[in-house]
Amino acid sequence: MAYELPDLPYAKDALAPHISEETLNFHHGKHHNTYVVNLNNLLDGDSSKSLEELMKETAGDASKAGIFNNAAQVWNHTFYWNSMSPNGGGAPTGAIAEKINEDFGSYEKFAEEFKTAGATQFGSGWAWLVLDGGKLKVTKTPNAECPLTDGATPLITMDVWEHAYYLDFQNRRPDYMGAFLEHLINWDFANANLANA
Repeated sequence: MAYELPDLPYAKDALAPHISEETLNFHHGKHHNTYVVNLNNLLDGDSSKSLEELMKETAGDASKAGIFNNAAQVWNHTFYWNSMSPNGGGAPTGAIAEKINEDFGSYEKFAEEFKTAGATQFGSGWAWLVLDGGKLKVTKTPNAECPLTDGATPLITMDVWEHAYYLDFQNRRPDYMGAFLEHLINWDFANANLANA
């Protein structure tokens, strides 16, 4: 049984005007799908292990970099789609709101750190809100790297690879990050991940 491209958790036009249907057609239908196809080819269709197991087993092993990169990109992208919602954006509510205030001092401080992580990730990568040692932290990773392999629990991620935003924002990564926080971030998903951590 091979790995499969997961469906988006919303219609392809549901994030417009912030992220267009055209972007999702390319990003989900082409980029994400290519990682799934590559992973299946590398493993000869053997999907007996979870993506998390594959990532942890192959992280840092240069001889298995292809497996790690494709498995992690399948996982990261699936997590990213769920990190957004058509009704998302704005300040958090629930347990994540309390934890953000406790660990960052305010939502505004978190947003500033999160945007800084995304803006200062040179080239391709990800900005993350994670739970690490019982404390919320903002971190960034290059390429396919994921905090999961370092023992942290991802709660939300924002893709800052250019293909995530270029059709809609061209080279204006800060505008994309602003739209992500103001209109798209899925705090219900973050609350669910925090509850299960």
